[in-house]
Amino acid sequence: MSKRKLIQLVNEKLVYGWDDPRMITIAGLRRRGVTASALRSFAYNIGITKYPSMTDMAVLDHTIRDEFNRTAERRLVVLHPLKAVLTNYPEGKVEELEAVNNPEDETAGKRKVPFSRELFIDTADFMETPPPKYFRLKPGGEVRLKYAYIIRCDEVVKDSSGKVTELRCTVDLDSKSGGPTSNRKVKGTIHWVSAEHAHDAEVRLYDRLFTAAEPDAAGDFKSFINPHSLEVVIAKCEPALAEATREKRYQFERLGYFTLDPDSTETKQVWNRTVTLKDTWAKMEGRAPSRP
Repeated sequence: MSKRKLIQLVNEKLVYGWDDPRMITIAGLRRRGVTASALRSFAYNIGITKYPSMTDMAVLDHTIRDEFNRTAERRLVVLHPLKAVLTNYPEGKVEELEAVNNPEDETAGKRKVPFSRELFIDTADFMETPPPKYFRLKPGGEVRLKYAYIIRCDEVVKDSSGKVTELRCTVDLDSKSGGPTSNRKVKGTIHWVSAEHAHDAEVRLYDRLFTAAEPDAAGDFKSFINPHSLEVVIAKCEPALAEATREKRYQFERLGYFTLDPDSTETKQVWNRTVTLKDTWAKMEGRAPSRP
């Protein structure tokens, strides 16, 4: 887009400023967490042409994913928490489970993740009346908790309005990941955090600013602004993220790649989503993801 139209977005407060992570400006890309090395790889891959051309945003996203998959440490974060109580797990017991920092980099090492009777899972990983071939948690169904055990949902607790507020589950204590009897298989694996040890953080889920590939080619470009380009949630994070720094990039497992925002303080972390794990826009538009 032209600078004149970018100025309109800023002056009319349709974005928060030149460094809004949805803006394709150097300041916006930096705040979103895009690294200089990813931008250099992107420029190298698209090359130089003699004629004006348009490059799909998916190419930039793919370049970022390719780099961060190799370099970003993994962490467990639940964006939309739903409590799950393990009724047969001892009260007060806490285990320190071993988790891999980056399966693509052996030198990244491992970390300890606390596991207890009360956990948070994501509301997106449970359905009371699921469709066929649903491999996440459902009443009477089983899933594996990443790095941990297999659990089964036995009871669904709801409030007066019918909203699901808690799941009561049992854990297969012989199914611990990496243990001598961990070979029992289930089709679904979900992420989680220990309720007792989780800390809260603001997570800003940025998405494409426009719903059209060429918003300025079909009339008023402002009519194509994506109303869902930003969602803000209060997430539950594993304790290791408390030591995160702005220089590093992290993969929130099963969710995407994230970076700390400058708005973060000593008492409150603010995270920006740099890119999702998959090209969700390609799926929406019914096309294959672009490749450089």
